[in-house]
This record gives sequence, structure tokens and C-alpha cells, in this order.
Amino acid sequence: MDISLRPVEGAIQASTGADAEEIEIPQYSVLAIVAVWAAAALPMAALGWLVAPGLAGWFSGQGSVPMLQALVIAITAGMIWQFVLVAALVFREQRTLGWSTIRQALWLRAPRSPGTGRAGGRLWLLLIPLIVAYGAVAELIPAIGAPANRDLALFFGSDAGQNFMSGNWLWYGLLIVLWIFNTVLGEELLFRGFLLPRMNGTFGRSDWLANGALFAAYHLHVPWSIPASLVGDTLLVSYPSKRYRSALIGIAVHSAQSVVLAVLVLTLVLS
Repeated sequence: MDISLRPVEGAIQASTGADAEEIEIPQYSVLAIVAVWAAAALPMAALGWLVAPGLAGWFSGQGSVPMLQALVIAITAGMIWQFVLVAALVFREQRTLGWSTIRQALWLRAPRSPGTGRAGGRLWLLLIPLIVAYGAVAELIPAIGAPANRDLALFFGSDAGQNFMSGNWLWYGLLIVLWIFNTVLGEELLFRGFLLPRMNGTFGRSDWLANGALFAAYHLHVPWSIPASLVGDTLLVSYPSKRYRSALIGIAVHSAQSVVLAVLVLTLVLS
């Protein structure tokens, strides 16, 4: 399996400004893309379906509390692994983890108009309709088949969940870590920051579509979320991230749900 990170013909050059030193973003083969996908998806599946059930026995509590505690720990570990994976891949590719290089290599920059080339400014207003639409998709496409003892939203709405979180700052802090690595330093950094800029050489103008499909298929640890992810993340995260060449768009849209959850769960902690 060829997963070489060396630049190939058609490598994309990226820069953050006229005076910035340009870097080359190598384009990956299908096998290399699948290898990176597997390095994220398979550990998450193992953590969700093998590690978490075994870890649940270490916790006491009634109903779904032990399993959800185990899932939070296991999935957080998986998200942190994705951050480490991205750092390792970027270092192997660029031989440095300097911020100026990381910013270009992972598209961590303001959205840029494909027509005028202007960056930032009013383009940030695109986040408003994207976030609203993203939330609507999550509501319109239900998570069919989600087990009750694996559904955090259902847990927080139950008496058991509200009693567990009341005054529980330790677990609230762990949830914050989970959400940060989920939508900022984990999934989005890997799929929209690292993979998306490296898929054009193989998939051409359909790279954003392939990226969204890969991201949906990655959710083996929560397969009931795949339909909503296939629609919402493909159209409202992958496409705008590619069009405006900014992973920050995907991070912001995906993180909106985490911010809402953080606020809602905070009300339970304070109750």
C-alpha cells in the first residue's frame, strides 16, 4: 500500500499571504486516503464497541450511567488519537510543526472568495445559514436504531442524566475535552484540515463529495448517525470548506452543536 506523503504531480501550493513562503500539499492516492481513514475509523469502532463495554464494568451506577461514562472516556481517547495522527502526518510531510506551516497545510485560515480572492470579512457571515441548515438536517434526519445506553442527548434529558450531572464539574470538564477534540482538534482537523486538501489529485472536482462520504462512513462507532452525516456534513461542511479553502468553516459549523450542548449541560451541572 503506497501511502507516501511526497508531493506528486498536481500538488497544491498553499500560502497565507503574498509574503508567506508557499508550501506544497501533496495529493494522495485512493489507497493512501483509505489508509488515513482507517487509522481514524477503526480505532474509534474498537473503542466504541469493544473497549467501552469492558470499561463500563469499572463504573457503578444504575441504568445507562456506567456505559455512558465508559463511552465518554473511550471516545475522548479516540479523538485525541486523531489529533496525534494529524500532527504525525503533517510532521512527516512538512518536517516541521511550525504554526505558519500548519496553518497552510491544514487550511486553518479565513475563507477566501473563489471569485475575488478576498479573505475573511463578510464571508464569515456564511456561517449563519450553514449552522442553521446543519441543525435542521440533524432534526429532520433521525438517528434510527441508536441504543438508549449510547445516546448522550437522551441521557441528559432523563432523570438519571440530570441527577448524574448535577454539580458534577469533573465529568462536565471531561465532556468539554471530548467536544473540543471532536469538532476542533479531532474529526474536523483530520477530515477537512488534512484529508480534504489532499484528495483533489484523485477525485478532482468531486473531492468534497468523496470527503463527505468518507466522513459519514467513518462513524462506525455511531452508525445510526451516518445518514444525517452523509447529508449534513457533505453539503454543509465539506463543500463550503473546499469552495472557500478553509477548514475553519467546517470547524465552526460542526462546533456549533458542541457549544449548544455545552450550554445545556452546564445548566444541569448548576441545577
